[in-house]
Amino acid sequence: MNPTHLSVCVYCGSRHGTQPAYTAAARELGTAIGARGWQLVYGGGKVGLMGEIADATLLAGGRVVGVIPESLQKLEVGHQGLSELHVVPTMHVRKQLMAQRADVFIALPGGIGTLEELYEVWTWRQLGYHDQPIGLLNVQGYYDDLLRFMAHTVAEGFLSQAQLRNLHVGTEPQGLLAELASRVAGESGHPDDYSRV
Repeated sequence: MNPTHLSVCVYCGSRHGTQPAYTAAARELGTAIGARGWQLVYGGGKVGLMGEIADATLLAGGRVVGVIPESLQKLEVGHQGLSELHVVPTMHVRKQLMAQRADVFIALPGGIGTLEELYEVWTWRQLGYHDQPIGLLNVQGYYDDLLRFMAHTVAEGFLSQAQLRNLHVGTEPQGLLAELASRVAGESGHPDDYSRV
């Protein structure tokens, strides 16, 4: 894998949230992806943080691949200005296609959909379906409580410390992207196999 041409799958909210910092972080992350000549893979929507990161990536010269289910095409307002927009039949197909097109994964602030996507791709890594790095952009401490809970799952014997370390946490986009890119370069991996999910 060439870390200079990465495809970054981003999970994030279809809302903006209450803090302007969430929108600013989405724009900064998208700008950084585009400025590096990398590709964004995301849920295909034009609203909320989803729309912000897509527009910022495009404005910075990056490619953007959106994947959206037919049932959410109207609800999340499928973005018509992308490099590629795939309208798929189900959420399962959406998440599998997004994963197949990605070299690294990042979760921005979001709701239960974002959390579900993050935990699924993290679980897939634990089960050996892929070995791509996973990042969490913890904007203004949004994920502090979740990280405390995950430390609790380790303490209570339900998660290994090694698996917890597979989630790379950053507070600003540039540093997190650099960390994940270095992990792609340093990890020896096996072929990803999402056909088993």
